[in-house]
Amino acid sequence: MTTIRANGVDLGVESFGREEDPLVLLTGGTTMLSWPDSLCRRVAGGGRRVVRYDLRDSGESSTGDPEDPTYNLRDLADDASKLICALGSETAHLGGVGVGGMAAQVAALDHPEVVSALTLVSTRPVAPGPVDDDLPDHDQSAMSAVLSRPQPDWTDRRAVAQYAAEGATTLGNDPEQARATAARIWDRTPTPETSVHQANQLGKVFSRIDCSPRWRERLGDLRIPSLVIHGRADPFFPVGNGEVLAAEIPDAQLLIQEGMGTQMPERATEDIATAMLRL
Repeated sequence: MTTIRANGVDLGVESFGREEDPLVLLTGGTTMLSWPDSLCRRVAGGGRRVVRYDLRDSGESSTGDPEDPTYNLRDLADDASKLICALGSETAHLGGVGVGGMAAQVAALDHPEVVSALTLVSTRPVAPGPVDDDLPDHDQSAMSAVLSRPQPDWTDRRAVAQYAAEGATTLGNDPEQARATAARIWDRTPTPETSVHQANQLGKVFSRIDCSPRWRERLGDLRIPSLVIHGRADPFFPVGNGEVLAAEIPDAQLLIQEGMGTQMPERATEDIATAMLRL
């Protein structure tokens, strides 16, 4: 792992595979650990240089004030395009999870010269906040269960990992995978400040950033190979969001993972990697 300066910020990155292979750049959602190690290794083993990175205010990337961010969604999209160049590549297959998937969509639309393919996981074609009438919103019973739980002591690694494990089933995820990932995220958090730990674990900072103007109406302009991956059991962005996203991107492939929630499970690694390597 290292940091690379791009678009005026330091971005935490981790690389897999050979530098001379075609670049696959994976945008965290919020940290790079949204992309499982096994998936990164499998794609790299297919002849790709895989680089995953942390969004701003997460992991080892530049951290400001997560409760009052001074950047917007287009800055995140610009981070991706500039990072491609900073990594010494002319183009990249760009992947994004959750809000990282939103940034990836905007990057592909605003910087078509550097994005050669697109993989979007557990995301939707509109910004955080109220959704369009034809898109399913968060499952309210699941969100109520998640939001009503007492917050952990964010300075206590074990408590944070336990909190993630106990909420995993509600989000359609594997408790032990959630526990292990939360502990790793905690270890990579650069400060004991509660707001920073919450930004890393929950991504709340991204509900506060400016995501205007809309981009959904531009998706039909995309002319690159695209793959949309969504979990059938995702209560945060229900599967209908992925179905609509795939329908509006010309010739996009849709891969629905049965039993997958908000987190890519280890058992899905082979299917997802195989689909990505076909782009």
